[in-house]
Amino acid sequence: MTVPHDDVPSIDLEPWFHGSASDRRAVASTVDSALRESGFLLVTGHGVPTELRASVRASAREFFAQPEPVKRRYAVPVGYRGWLPPGVEANGLAEGTITPPDLKETYSVGSEEKTGDAELDEFWFPDNVWPAESPALRAHAEEYLSRMRALADELLTVCAVALDKDEDFFTRETRHPSFTMNINRYPPLTDVGEPEPGQFRIGPHTDFGTVTILDREMGLGGLQVHTLDGRWVDAPYDPAAFTINIGDLLARWTGDRWRSTRHRVLPPDPRAPQEELVSLIFFYECSPKTWVSSLGPPVGVREYPPVLADAYLRGKLASISV
Repeated sequence: MTVPHDDVPSIDLEPWFHGSASDRRAVASTVDSALRESGFLLVTGHGVPTELRASVRASAREFFAQPEPVKRRYAVPVGYRGWLPPGVEANGLAEGTITPPDLKETYSVGSEEKTGDAELDEFWFPDNVWPAESPALRAHAEEYLSRMRALADELLTVCAVALDKDEDFFTRETRHPSFTMNINRYPPLTDVGEPEPGQFRIGPHTDFGTVTILDREMGLGGLQVHTLDGRWVDAPYDPAAFTINIGDLLARWTGDRWRSTRHRVLPPDPRAPQEELVSLIFFYECSPKTWVSSLGPPVGVREYPPVLADAYLRGKLASISV
């Protein structure tokens, strides 16, 4: 059941996929309003099977349940493919907030479609690493990545229509995009102990790319969104919906017409000491060699100097490494 929420609207994509031209424009207009006011929204009618989402999560849990020495074989730094152990990432650093490391562990996979540029491929398109201890993860995750890329491109098409641009205004720059899925496990309080002051499952931050597609579980130590008037509010939850937000690159692209909104994941709650949550977070970007030029007024509210997506995103990733 959807939790009603004034700060994060819920939008049904069914009219976008199956409605008339006017239906599509209406959906795009609603998305425009949501991104201007909130930067977050829920989407239903997306067509991604619930069973696939559950299968990815179950396969990931099979890996996360392995002993630490086994998982250590797959350990990598932030920005690479494999296991990110607890303690290697602090997202609050990206906004200049000194925080303890985030209370999570992550398995990270993404695009491995090569460009032919060896340096670019090594950083943005390396081969994924699939743990032998969870043999089903690869097939489920690869199907999920394919579904997420298609949905992300559809959302960017909605965004283009919302700005009265050609439908491929953004997706012409996602013909060879970088993207990553972080499967985050948020351990229970009984595992991690009392958090340090200022420590979160994920510290306050904004995302870096174009659109983020989140499949989350309901919990007391869950997602919060920072509103325009400065409040931290619990994000609404609907098991049928994806939570969508945009990142810094798309906000910059639109001249800050749309909000790249701060958000955080609360630390484990003492009222639920056994709560363990697993989130599937798909971060979509664009082709690394895209030069992103702001849409200034009257579309946006300001005009930024052009940036190369590759350099811009690398700098953001470096900022959160502990």
